[in-house]
Amino acid sequence: MGAIRGSIVLPDGILQDGTVEWEGNRFTRVARSSGPGERLEGYILPGLVDIHCHGGGGVSFPDATREDEVRTAVMEHRRAGTTGLGAASSTMDLERMEFVLELLSLACDDDLVEAIEIEGPFLSRERCGSQNPLYLLAPDVEVADRLIEAAGGHAWGMTIAPELEGAEELVRHLAARGVVPTWGHTNSDDETARRLNEVAVEALRASGASPTSYRPVANHLFNAMRELAHRAPGPAAEYLAAAHRGDAIVELIGDGIHVAINLVRTTAELIGPDAMVLVTDSMAAAGMPDGTYELSGLLVHVTNGVARLRGGNLAGGTSHLIDVVRTTVRAGVPLHEAVRMASMTPANVIGRTDLGRIEVGCRADLVWVDEDLNVREVIRAGEPVQLTTD
Repeated sequence: MGAIRGSIVLPDGILQDGTVEWEGNRFTRVARSSGPGERLEGYILPGLVDIHCHGGGGVSFPDATREDEVRTAVMEHRRAGTTGLGAASSTMDLERMEFVLELLSLACDDDLVEAIEIEGPFLSRERCGSQNPLYLLAPDVEVADRLIEAAGGHAWGMTIAPELEGAEELVRHLAARGVVPTWGHTNSDDETARRLNEVAVEALRASGASPTSYRPVANHLFNAMRELAHRAPGPAAEYLAAAHRGDAIVELIGDGIHVAINLVRTTAELIGPDAMVLVTDSMAAAGMPDGTYELSGLLVHVTNGVARLRGGNLAGGTSHLIDVVRTTVRAGVPLHEAVRMASMTPANVIGRTDLGRIEVGCRADLVWVDEDLNVREVIRAGEPVQLTTD
């Protein structure tokens, strides 16, 4: 049994003096405190949930060969307060992708990873970013099934560039299998983006998907997609409009590098915290010094914490999710909304309504941070997480 007292960040505000109790791995009480007792300084957050992460601690998920390597990457983020992790693949040779997804499936079975996003290989060559262009494919139902089967029932989403031939057939197939279409690495125009999103919403609802996961997801909005221009809008404005209508979720890499922080704030103001998810898109360099790292067989050079391929393309993030929350708050987003976009909303996307919130019956995941949002203590499933590697 455990308990903690302090300023508790809840989805709709901050309980300035509250007590949280848990027994085993579940919360048993959340209430306003009364009477004397030690009150921690700073804030008590729900465990953060990063649904788009490619690695950390020197390990890339797409390039891992053993479960202990996956564990190293997971623990790098867990020590920083990310108690729920969605591991993302990357475009590689098909057999290699199957191997990686099988490895990540084992990590899900062993409670290291909560879910898997299959990113690649059905992506745009023009907007491939750090996805390996040698292995990009047109949407193919049989190939998709091979990858979904390799993920062992743990794939929450699969990324598609909606403008590619065969995309609509694949969208309908994914929905029927309970896998959410996610839009990314796309050179789509606005009309195509809107039409395919509408197809996905209709197909997900017809499939009987739960209300928490019937909305398609726009991967790392603005990044690796056609730019928003007033005479050639591209897909971004359509995904924002769909999110406003309740027909999409958008991800943002709010690290101050991938998207200007004022745009992160503006997007949050436009669509609200239930339609926006903060992610890291982190690769092996998260938590590591500058240097050269690998991502799906490509070399990534990190200078001053910014990861780029040799040609200059950004190649994923190097932050922890708490860093993204901190940057978002500094941009002017209220703390409870920034935390909601990094906990409850992403947990909903992957269908895990027991994560990302401090509520009775939910998994007992907590992060105690100081006033500057530096992590002081992490609790996952009722147990403390060792914050050092010693």
